[in-house]
Amino acid sequence: MPVPVTALFAALLTIIMLVLAFRVGSRRGMLQIPMGDGGDTTLLVDNRRHLNFVEHVPMAVILMALAELNGAPKDWLYAIGTLLVIARILHPIGLRAAGMSHPFRTIGAMLTMLCTLALIVIALWQVIAQQPH
Repeated sequence: MPVPVTALFAALLTIIMLVLAFRVGSRRGMLQIPMGDGGDTTLLVDNRRHLNFVEHVPMAVILMALAELNGAPKDWLYAIGTLLVIARILHPIGLRAAGMSHPFRTIGAMLTMLCTLALIVIALWQVIAQQPH
């Protein structure tokens, strides 16, 4: 069974991931730092932006695909996917070495968690609804 909604958002999110990875790789190459951050704050921040993405997004995309396969309403998935993309654009913009108070970091983190929790609820609801009574 095709999962076109998940495919759309997986593609958009992967573009964001590639941008974040490119920033890390290009900075590493420029500074000749093969691993770690070498004490460079910009590389540290770029690395954390990328790692935060890969820590949170894959499970959300997996849950989205499972929800779509199990028949979740497409409108819900489009809404969640759109919010997740917005969250994953805002979060790295707000993630700074100087502190945790940038509003984009907070909004991005909270939206990411909200989207993931919504997908968890949908997945669990689908499992419960499919159980014989």
